[in-house]
Amino acid sequence: MKEFAVRELTLGQVFDASVEAFPLREAVVHPGSGVRWTWRELSERVDAAARGLMAIGVGAGEKIALWAPNCPQWIVFMFAAAKIGAVLITVNTNYQETELRYLLRQSGCETLVFFQGTHGRDLAASLYAAVPEALEMPRGELRSPHAPGLRRIVSLGEGPAEGAYSLPELEALGKAVPESDYLSRREAATPYDVVNMQYTSGTTGFPKGVMLEHVGIVNNARCVGGNLNLTESDRVCLPVPLFHCVGCVLGALACVYYGATMVLLDTFSPVPVMDAVGRERCTALYGVPSFFQSVLHHRLFPRFECGTLRTGIMAGAVCPEALMRAVMGRMGLEGITICYGLTEGAPVLTQTRMDDPVERRVATVGRPLPGIEVSIRGRDGKEVPHGCEGEVCCRGYNVMRGYYAMPEATAEAIDADGWLHTGDLGCMDADGYVSIRGRIKDMIIRGGENISPREVEDYLRTMEGVLDVQVIGVPSVRYGEEVGAFLIVREGADISPEAVRAFCRGRIAWYKIPRHLAVVEAFPQTASGKVQKYKLREMAESCFAADAERFGRLPPEEGPGGRRECNQL
Repeated sequence: MKEFAVRELTLGQVFDASVEAFPLREAVVHPGSGVRWTWRELSERVDAAARGLMAIGVGAGEKIALWAPNCPQWIVFMFAAAKIGAVLITVNTNYQETELRYLLRQSGCETLVFFQGTHGRDLAASLYAAVPEALEMPRGELRSPHAPGLRRIVSLGEGPAEGAYSLPELEALGKAVPESDYLSRREAATPYDVVNMQYTSGTTGFPKGVMLEHVGIVNNARCVGGNLNLTESDRVCLPVPLFHCVGCVLGALACVYYGATMVLLDTFSPVPVMDAVGRERCTALYGVPSFFQSVLHHRLFPRFECGTLRTGIMAGAVCPEALMRAVMGRMGLEGITICYGLTEGAPVLTQTRMDDPVERRVATVGRPLPGIEVSIRGRDGKEVPHGCEGEVCCRGYNVMRGYYAMPEATAEAIDADGWLHTGDLGCMDADGYVSIRGRIKDMIIRGGENISPREVEDYLRTMEGVLDVQVIGVPSVRYGEEVGAFLIVREGADISPEAVRAFCRGRIAWYKIPRHLAVVEAFPQTASGKVQKYKLREMAESCFAADAERFGRLPPEEGPGGRRECNQL
């Protein structure tokens, strides 16, 4: 195998290479606003924004928080910040006042770029609630106890915003910046500078700022896009949020690396995505498993024109095998790949390849990317044999610099030998294919028996009428924990707790059969599509209490050797 050579490039260098190679090809298409920019037009906007940021005082190494939905300006500021040596902080558009304050305070961010309104939300109102001083102080001179580092605000909206520079004003101010000063800033950026900070999604609690370097995300995008065989002829549909690593790195940056067209969608909504794929003749589509499922089960899916699709990425959550096969067969995405990783890994560790056998493409998360070591390690920190479960760890160019201003948390995540610990349970076969079994912290321990939620979930998804399922541990005085399951069922399906248990009896071990069940409309998720199991645990008491009122005392379950056990909800 040819040895992998890390390419030591900055985002600005990668961007400029595609502009030079494909100046007149489409770079960004945004159906929502009608924008169609060539690489040359995008480049002009990037340079104007970069010089504008310099004009209002943004220095090298300073942090710029970008709080905006998927829009062409998001791409502009991603590369404008990189070109002047600033660090882009991607901000979740679902953040409310408290969360925004936390991010601004914890990061020490100096500049905030925001979009005034999105999807029925007024981001300006949330901003001014979080930082009320912005309504009173002159632009560029902000001082707030809620965000001590924040000095400047830039608005991407059409109208003016209190205390903020508008985008036209920013671009006008940038014209006064000498070309030589701009070039000096661009040349000063190095591949090993931190260029991006992404706050972890919060599936397990409080978010941390993950510091990513140019070299990490550039080479990750390079490898992932290479496994998709991306070229300048591809048109990639991106309904995934750009503030998340999948959208920012695997989507935007991979497209920039290979000169592919970015077709930006505002949301995951099935109909706009189906329409964009057909109208724009997209060749690739990205999404989380729940998104693909919503498309496949939409009543308009039979009218979906998807003949141009050939590849794409499914990531962000575990993909059930049945769903993967349906996406490949019914949507024509025979070349779709699964990516596995985490923000701290820039983000992809492993990926299936388009030429992998179908069985491995649907049952594993693929092999490590070039230049990344992946190791399955036991509790003692030593590598376990092939086929054995352990924690998935990785080492390589992709590992984050660390968590911003959190040295203890960084030391917990990256050990002395440079291994990043993911917290995921997995195993690797002799050919290097990795299978993910769940989160270490999600493991259910019932009376001394270890139960993998993923194993129970995979089995329950084979039950007719079940669209999706999430399994958690429910506290039990007698056993420590019991198995609880939240189900999303097909419309019209009549699924009772007893029917679920009957489906399980004799097919999975008796102690793995859910003792608590609830049918829900949807699972609590992060904006990137990850199920928030800690919120399911919070929901368990009320959901399962409601079940108790409806179904009464649960029937006894048979244990080994005919012994009978009985618990209450």
